[in-house]
Amino acid sequence: MQNNQETLLRVEHLCQYFKSGGSEFKAVDDVSFEIKRGEVFGMVGESGCGKTTTGRSIIKLYDITSGNIYFKGIRIGAGTRSYENRIKELKSESSPDIGLINEQRNEIKKARYDQKNCDKEYAQAQTERVKAEYEAKLARAAGEERKNLQKEYRYELHKAKKTKLVTQIQMIFQDPIASLDPRMTVREIIAEGLRIQGEKDERVIDEKVYHMLELVGLVREHASRYPHEFSGGQRQRIGVARAIIMEPELIIADEPVSALDVSVQAQVINLLNELRARLGLTILFIAHDLSVVKYFSDRIGVMYYGKMVEMAPSDELFLNPLHPYTRALLSAIPLPDPIYERNRKRIVYNPLAEHDYSVDQPSIREVKPGHFVQCNEKEYQEYLRVLK
Repeated sequence: MQNNQETLLRVEHLCQYFKSGGSEFKAVDDVSFEIKRGEVFGMVGESGCGKTTTGRSIIKLYDITSGNIYFKGIRIGAGTRSYENRIKELKSESSPDIGLINEQRNEIKKARYDQKNCDKEYAQAQTERVKAEYEAKLARAAGEERKNLQKEYRYELHKAKKTKLVTQIQMIFQDPIASLDPRMTVREIIAEGLRIQGEKDERVIDEKVYHMLELVGLVREHASRYPHEFSGGQRQRIGVARAIIMEPELIIADEPVSALDVSVQAQVINLLNELRARLGLTILFIAHDLSVVKYFSDRIGVMYYGKMVEMAPSDELFLNPLHPYTRALLSAIPLPDPIYERNRKRIVYNPLAEHDYSVDQPSIREVKPGHFVQCNEKEYQEYLRVLK
């Protein structure tokens, strides 16, 4: 991937905390990363490390605790906890700084305003784009062509005014059974997003549904059936069709193949690859299988206990794994070589033994262009030495 590509999604210091039994659980703690337009960003880590929570927070299924989420340069998610905590700290001081308190309050107001108006700002930008595009076409057209263009212009303008920014992000869920309503037909499931967005023309809906079914390798006759009549792989294809019918720019694929047989996994991954090339999709790919992630992803982020511990281009991460947890993950990948497997040694990651953060706390540092690792100063110097 080229570095000069547009940043489609930017996540800054994302925190997602949940309360349970009077205590607070840090599902995601200070995670930051960017996804460039057109790339696949893989996110790996053990169960419970916060991968799915990160994806759900981005698509706004959760109200984030703190941090910022920017999509196409517009802030779609903002947590206010950090500002509120800062206000409490300032108030508890003997001589509170009123200027700083007001500054934090203004940040809270701005965060809430940005979230409330993100769709309005995006719809306005889309409307201006459609106006400019069609005014140029209409200036050159005449007669019947002009009439057709005016009709098309009114439809596109109406659609642009109603468009919502968050619908440009869609999610493919892990469980292809639980994510589909058993009481709805495939046609109703795939068309649901269109109806919510105000599409009422049944002919347009049918055409789009049939086109999506063919894109994902199903046929028109499947539209009248119910989810229980399909295999696991077919159900996941329906989930993919439901996501892409909204013409998204970013797909969050939350372990889309983990519940499928190995042969079917390959089919779904190849389908996503084809759709990525055909539709120009950007994908956040969450998975456990490191071999699949390496094959499918341009860059990979490794998560452990709610934190991003290493992030690098796919080939670079496998060639130079630096963080002990990343090395432990890679050591667990089996290979179809009995001699290698007989001698393969698993690396066990013990954070208490591997790190001493009693004095110097870790932070994400760039050890090589595009290669980031969570480490303190001592570890940073060691990683630089290793890479020489």
